[in-house]
Amino acid sequence: MKYVEILAPVGNMECFKAAIKAGANAVYLAGQKYGARKYAQNFTDEELKTIVEQAHLYNVKVYVTLNTLLYDDEIDEFLEYVDFLIKINVDAFIMQDIGAIDLVSKIYPDMEIHASTQMHIHNIEGVKLAKKLGIKRVVLSRELSMDEIKKIKEECDIEIEVFIHGALCVSYSGECLMSSLIGGRSGNRGECAQCCRQKYTLINNDKKIKDGYLLSMKDLNTIDHIKELIECNIDSLKIEGRMKRPEYVYLVVSIYRKAVDSYLKNKEIIITEEDKFELKKIFNREFTKGFLFNEKNEDITNEYRPNHMGIELGQVVKCINNKVFIKLSNDVQIKDGIRFVDDDKGYILNNFYIDKRLVKQAHKGDVINFNYDKVKINQNVVKTTDSLQIETIHNLINSEMPKIKLKAKIMLRIGALAHLTISDGKNIVHAQGDRPIFMAKTAPVNFERVIKQIKKTGNTPYEITDVDISIDENIFISMGELNDLRRRVINELNQIRMYKKNIDKKSYSIALNNYEVESNKSIKINTLDQYEKIKNLNFNSIYTDRLHIYIQINSDKRVKYIQQRVMNTYRKIDSTTMINELGSLNYYDNVETDVYFNVTNSYSVAFLHSLGVKKVTLSYELNENQIKELIDNYTKRYNKHPNVEVIVYSYPVAMISKFDLIKKYNLKGNTYLEDKYFNKFKIESRNNLMNIYFYKPIIIKDYENLYKIGVNSIRADIINDKDLDQCLKLLKM
Repeated sequence: MKYVEILAPVGNMECFKAAIKAGANAVYLAGQKYGARKYAQNFTDEELKTIVEQAHLYNVKVYVTLNTLLYDDEIDEFLEYVDFLIKINVDAFIMQDIGAIDLVSKIYPDMEIHASTQMHIHNIEGVKLAKKLGIKRVVLSRELSMDEIKKIKEECDIEIEVFIHGALCVSYSGECLMSSLIGGRSGNRGECAQCCRQKYTLINNDKKIKDGYLLSMKDLNTIDHIKELIECNIDSLKIEGRMKRPEYVYLVVSIYRKAVDSYLKNKEIIITEEDKFELKKIFNREFTKGFLFNEKNEDITNEYRPNHMGIELGQVVKCINNKVFIKLSNDVQIKDGIRFVDDDKGYILNNFYIDKRLVKQAHKGDVINFNYDKVKINQNVVKTTDSLQIETIHNLINSEMPKIKLKAKIMLRIGALAHLTISDGKNIVHAQGDRPIFMAKTAPVNFERVIKQIKKTGNTPYEITDVDISIDENIFISMGELNDLRRRVINELNQIRMYKKNIDKKSYSIALNNYEVESNKSIKINTLDQYEKIKNLNFNSIYTDRLHIYIQINSDKRVKYIQQRVMNTYRKIDSTTMINELGSLNYYDNVETDVYFNVTNSYSVAFLHSLGVKKVTLSYELNENQIKELIDNYTKRYNKHPNVEVIVYSYPVAMISKFDLIKKYNLKGNTYLEDKYFNKFKIESRNNLMNIYFYKPIIIKDYENLYKIGVNSIRADIINDKDLDQCLKLLKM
C-alpha cells in the first residue's frame, strides 16, 4: 500500500496525545526556542524527550521546527540546542535560515533537514537547489497549484510536503515584513502580530472603496480533494494549527486519516457531509480550496471576520425585559458558545429556556430564551463552540491509548532452553531461558497458565493478542522465568521501535574569497527620468526591477537588473543580476542577493559567498549593532572581509501576495490600504502579484557609521521623484 504521511501540528502535550490518538504519521512542534510560533505553549527539553520516545513507540515521527532567522549572538546556543535534539533522536529539523541550514548540514551531514515554507520555495529551480544542499524535503509555498506541484514532482526526486488544512497567510511565507515594520514583531522570528487579520479601508484615488478585514484569508480545506493530492504523489499532507486546541487537532487529523485510508484501501474517498460539518463546527474562517486548487481571487478572503465564523444557529426574534428570544435553525445545548452576528457579541449558554421551562438542549424550530442585554432584532446568531462536540472529542483524547498488537510464539521442551518470539508485524524479537527445562516432579505447568503469563503486558503500550505455543507434557518452568522472557523481548522491542539513529558530528569548514573594504553607493530606480537625473552622479551600482528600463539603459556597466521575488519563468540576463529567491540562486551564475533574501547572520553571508554570490544585501530586520557583530564575526571566523550592502532609504514592500485587491475590485490609479491609525499603505499590482508598501520610509541618516563598521555599500531605493530628491540630499550627492 502506498504510504502517505499525515503530518499533525502539536502545540502542547494534550495536542500531542490528540495527534497520536487520531492517527497522525508524524507531528511537527517546537521547543522553547527558534520555532516560528513563539507564542504557542511549545515544549520544554524534558517534554521533547518524552514526546520523541512515545511517538517512536507508536511509529510516529517527530519534526522539530527551527524555522526562524538567526542572529549572530544566537548561533552558539542554537548549535547546543541542535546537539540536544539530535541526542534525543528527533527525526528531522524544519528550517528557514540558509546559513543555519548550511551549518547544520556540514556538522551533521546525516541529519534530515526539511526546507520550511518560510524559505519561499515556489518553483522547480528552488526545489533543485534544495536538493543540491542535501535537504530531504521541501515544504512548498501555499500559492502553488496542483499542476505546478505535479511538474515539480516529475522533474525532481525529492520529498514534497503540502499544506492541506488550516490558516493561510495572505503574503508569501517568509516574505512578510508587515508585523516587523509596524511593531518590531518579526514573522521571520516567530513573533507575527497577524497584521493581515486587522481591519483596513481600501482607498482608490482618494475615494473609499471598502472597509473590513480585507487581507484576512479563509481557512484552507482540501477534504474534497484528497484523491488528487495522493495521486500527485505528494509525500506529506500537512495540517496547520500549532496554536489550536487539542480537540481541533484530533478532529482534523482523524477526518483526513479516514479520507486517506479509505482511498488507499478502496480507491474511494469515504467522507460524509457530517464529517465536513464537524470540520466547520470546530473552526472555520469560512473555507477555501486555496490556490492549490485554483480558488478565484475574489473568493479566497473573508472580509467580514478574521476569526471563527461558527455555524448557523438561528435568528433573534424578539427582546423583552432583558430576555433574548432566538428561533433555532440548528440544535443547541448548555455550555455552547454563541455570537450575535450584527452586534458582534459572544455569550456562553450556561442556561436557557423554552417558554418558562429550563432545558439542557433544544432543537431546530424551537424558540429559546435567556437573560441577556438587549440586542438587535432579526439578526443572525451563530454557534462558535459546540460543547457536545468538544466533550466527545475530549473523552476520546483522554481514553486509554490504543495498544500495539503483538503475536507471540513460545517453545517449552524438556531438556531445551525456553524460547519466546514476539512480532509487531514488522519487527521480530527472540529470547531464550537461562537453563534447560526439566520434568515436573509434582505440579506441571499447563497450557493455559503459560498463555496467561505471556499475555501479561501490564502498563506497557502492547497487547499480545495471539500466542502460538508448543509445549511438552509434565514440564516445569517457573512463572518468574516466563516473566523474565516476556520482559526481555518487550524491552528489546521497545529499543527497536524507539530506534536510535547514528549521526556523527563533523567539523565546519567553508571556502571563501576575500573582498576589499570599500565605501560604495548604490541606487535603485523605477523610471528613465530618474536614470537621467542620476546617471552622471558617482553611484557604483544602479539597479532597477523594471525590465523595460533595464533593457534601455544596460549599456551603462553600472546597471544591474533586480529579479522578482516570485519567479515563474527565468530570463537570461547578461550582466550581474540581483536575486530575491532561492530558485534564482540555482539558475543564475553572476548574482548578488537583495534584501528580501532574509540574510541576518554571518553564516548566511559566508554560505552565499561560497556559492559565488558577489554581494549580499542584509535584512531590514538588523540594527546597526547586529550588522557590526555580523561583520566582526565573519572577519574573525574566516579571516576575510565580506561584501555586504545595507539599504539606507526605502519604502519596503511589507507584503507580497498572490491575492490582489486591485484585481478584485478592478481598480486603476492610486490605491492604498488605510489602517485604524490612518496610516496609508500604497498598493501596487505587478506581474499578477499585489505589493503592499510600508506607509513610511526606512531611513538611516548616519550611514557613514556603516562604512566604519565594515559595510561595503549603502543603497537608496527610489519610488518617485520626491524620493529621489530626498535620497540625493541624504547621500550628499
